[in-house]
Amino acid sequence: MKKVIVAAALSVVAASALAAFFFSADASVGSNGALTVAFDERGLGNADVSYTLTASGTAVYACINGGGNHPQSTNKVGPSPISASLTNVKVKNGRVVSSITVEPPGPGSFSCPSGQSSVLACVSYTDVLLTDTTNNLEVVPTGTTSRTFISAKGISCA
Repeated sequence: MKKVIVAAALSVVAASALAAFFFSADASVGSNGALTVAFDERGLGNADVSYTLTASGTAVYACINGGGNHPQSTNKVGPSPISASLTNVKVKNGRVVSSITVEPPGPGSFSCPSGQSSVLACVSYTDVLLTDTTNNLEVVPTGTTSRTFISAKGISCA
């Protein structure tokens, strides 16, 4: 009878070590417009894990003159599908604490007249999804998924 109880207890421990879950996933937009998701996944066992971050990104690029003013020339890019991957991430004690970043959509062929510089005015990400492709788990990160760098008439990432 004692052997049966011990075997059942060991089965429960082994099963719980394979119950992967996202403990947290927090999004933020950096000063360069890139979207970063910092995450903590637990219950992974010991095998390497791979991740994919997908989103739809919209960016507005504006022209700024030498005086730092925006003379109303803008270019809205997107929404465009964007993604990034992390592969073969090492698991430590059944856990991965890491981050993954996607860059904002580029300006495409947008250019500014002579004497003006193209800058990222604002960026917004929707449909943000972090996927553990090894264990087929998904999470929608919480946090900030947009950022405005220049507030001026005619600039909106919405």
